[in-house]
Amino acid sequence: MLTVNRSDIGRIRLANEDRSWAGVTSGGLTLAIVADGMGGHQAGDVASQLAVDAFREAMEPMQAGVSAEEAQQYLRAAIRRANEVVYDMASRNEQYHNMGTTVVAALFIEESLLLIGHIGDSRAYRISAGAISLLSEDHTLVNELVRSGQISFEEAAHHPRRNVLTRALGTDEEVELDLQVLDWNSGDMLLLCSDGLSGMVSDEEMLEVARSQASLEEKADRLISMALAAGGDDNITVVLLQSGAGTDGEE
Repeated sequence: MLTVNRSDIGRIRLANEDRSWAGVTSGGLTLAIVADGMGGHQAGDVASQLAVDAFREAMEPMQAGVSAEEAQQYLRAAIRRANEVVYDMASRNEQYHNMGTTVVAALFIEESLLLIGHIGDSRAYRISAGAISLLSEDHTLVNELVRSGQISFEEAAHHPRRNVLTRALGTDEEVELDLQVLDWNSGDMLLLCSDGLSGMVSDEEMLEVARSQASLEEKADRLISMALAAGGDDNITVVLLQSGAGTDGEE
């Protein structure tokens, strides 16, 4: 599995509160995670870094060949552990009070099976057969309004409270994870991103980049550039994964 991991501070923020990782665990499994921290000065980047580190550490013992059921248990346990670590740090340190982070994680347990877990509004997309589909559902106030029919999808894109989360990792002692087990085709591409990309670049624009003849690295760089050109209002993180002859994992 080929993996590419890119992040940019954007044009407005004073610090990059996004953290991400993509690569192969010691157990031989392809794993990726994007976390978008929140909580004010320094707290957001602390939350996202703690979450990524705790998640990776908890996933390391997992070995290739596990069943889908075992993989789901590992993923849930790793997210619970990340939540504990962030919540404990926030509880014990006044400067980190109420910090938290979004999380979207992907685990390939075999060539044809993918697990996606997420909390918050960082997203997972599948690009397949010339189409792009959103695999995750935003845990935001605005998305709740859309689901209840109070506002339209078009209105949601420009709503003044569109970034208000209804669920985040580390803000409460317990957290609910949305987890999916999906079939995976060898020609598919997976995109994980923070809302610094999805809030600035349309699905159609993402698809156009994904379908281009550029390398995976060039596609990730192009997506970052497009978000910056659209205003770069937030930190921007892009992780791309695609089946290939080798694996290029980056911190």
